[in-house]
Amino acid sequence: MRDLAGPLKGLLILWMAGAAAIHLYFGGFGFPEPITMRGFHLLVFVPPLFLLYPAFARSPKHRPSLFDWLWALAAAAPHAWVMWNWDVVSDRMEYVDPFTPTMAVLAVLAIVTLLEATRRAVEVGLAWMVLISLAYMRWGHHLPGVLNSRPFTLDEILEAAWLVPTAGGVYGPLTGIVATTIAVFIVFGGFMQGSGTGRLFSNLGAAAAGRYTGGPAKVAVVTSGLFGTMSGSSVSNVITTGAMTIPLMIRIGYRPAIAGGIESAASVGGALMPPVMGAAAFVMAEITGIPYGEIVVAAAIGAVLYYFAILAAVHFEAKQAGIAPMPPSEIPPWREVLQDAHLVIPIAVLVWLMMDRWSGNFAAFCATLAMVAVAAIRARTRMSWRAVLDSLASAGLTMAPLAVSIAGAGIVVSALTATGMVVALGGIIKDLAAGSFPLLLVLLAVAVLVLGMGLPTTPSYIIAAAIGVPQILELGSQALGLSPAELLLPAHLFIFYFAVLADASPPVAAAAFAAAAIAKASPLITSNHATRFGIAGFTVGFAFLYDPGIMLRGGLSGIILATLIQVAALTAICAGYAGYLLRPMGVAARCLLGVAGLVAAFYHGVPDLLRLGLVALALGLVAVPQWLRSR
Repeated sequence: MRDLAGPLKGLLILWMAGAAAIHLYFGGFGFPEPITMRGFHLLVFVPPLFLLYPAFARSPKHRPSLFDWLWALAAAAPHAWVMWNWDVVSDRMEYVDPFTPTMAVLAVLAIVTLLEATRRAVEVGLAWMVLISLAYMRWGHHLPGVLNSRPFTLDEILEAAWLVPTAGGVYGPLTGIVATTIAVFIVFGGFMQGSGTGRLFSNLGAAAAGRYTGGPAKVAVVTSGLFGTMSGSSVSNVITTGAMTIPLMIRIGYRPAIAGGIESAASVGGALMPPVMGAAAFVMAEITGIPYGEIVVAAAIGAVLYYFAILAAVHFEAKQAGIAPMPPSEIPPWREVLQDAHLVIPIAVLVWLMMDRWSGNFAAFCATLAMVAVAAIRARTRMSWRAVLDSLASAGLTMAPLAVSIAGAGIVVSALTATGMVVALGGIIKDLAAGSFPLLLVLLAVAVLVLGMGLPTTPSYIIAAAIGVPQILELGSQALGLSPAELLLPAHLFIFYFAVLADASPPVAAAAFAAAAIAKASPLITSNHATRFGIAGFTVGFAFLYDPGIMLRGGLSGIILATLIQVAALTAICAGYAGYLLRPMGVAARCLLGVAGLVAAFYHGVPDLLRLGLVALALGLVAVPQWLRSR
């Protein structure tokens, strides 16, 4: 980012603060027409990126060039046109009404400027992904087999990428989510930072766990998980808690991308953690007719295993990176922590409103106002007008890169939808599985992750369940010897887990992208780390179908055995990846633990005791010599 000075810096601060304030106002008093809101969101956040971020390393670092101003004007034109002609856009029939030459020119401007803004402010890999998606629409009809798509004209490609707000594209549902709920949560996160809540979390983490290796990061994991089970939105959770936890983890020594990955994995897992589990779990109860209490009980062990794996990975990562406990002089006394304790009240307000089924944007709006009011109780947390302005500007600067990231992801989703790849997945998966139940599950997992690139967890789960659950019930009854009724809940939990994990899995991961914006790290690298920290979601997802003990079904011995297999397997996988168990490990030991953990977690073709014995033996072969050496 450029180091601007003078009037331009002040103007951009006011611009970003004003844009964030308007989003906050809409969150409390109602949003305009969806297409108007989405156009406004991109209008206020895309053009400033060309002034804030240089085009190349040799570009001016303290002022934008003439070409940057031209880029900004070009970026503003299509979104201003959409806002001015919102009724035309809303009323037109997609792919039926004429796509005029004016629309075509504006579509090119919107796509090109988004690609350039993404390249500058976010990640060049995401820009390439968007280009490949558009190229697939243009030339996909030349590809063989299942990759073959129908021919698209240039106008159809431009319309799908830009002006089909119901299915994807620049103004699709992804941009709508960011422009409404997520934007207000980002503002709340900005006020949390400005009020001193970050200091409270930092002091609390240091006081509670600063004496232990990676302790503050472990507190961050638990905090994100607890809040996530209430909020039900992984991205909102990343923004709210990540504004505090990510800088804390970076400060104690974690690399930015790793800190973002930890926060993403922990925030995503909130939707897996009883007692709330997000909106999708309530939908599951409605679809299956299974009481919600039974779903919560069945999901309990899996959720605990998910967070066990993150904590284990955090511990091994800290040991391997040499992140030492904090010096006693830097650990604050508890009386200092309690001086900021009143700042948890706005967070409690947010949680209470969301548990009471108020909309997320209204809950975040009320919590933001409560933050200003509660912070005024004590002089050390009282927010001046400058602190309020800085909080709004900080929120705006966080929103801008996220806006172009999600708009680019919308183009990718639109291309997948228009080419028929998403709709055809059910038939393709069934043909590719060729009667193999394990292969069917792998293909369904991939399909759900693809769906999750462009849809929130709940609609992604609904669509994937409609495609995948009947196939699981059909093949699973034969492969596992269970009735469809016995397989119903495991099948839905399998789909549900991967719908949740999609928010943190590459290539398009909304939660990881949000965390990367806070950490100022690469979104793709951050999402890769989020995936490996959330590895338990993958192992537990398959265990729902193969290890019923995970769902508290069967006798006590079966429940204990299934849990021990997962604990041992996840320990081995996390240690192998980090390269540390009791001491740093070489390549051979890492491979041994990684392979043994993966086999124990995913290979269900052998007896359970053999799987447990295999991974326990591998852990023993590595741990015992390390323990003797340390003695």
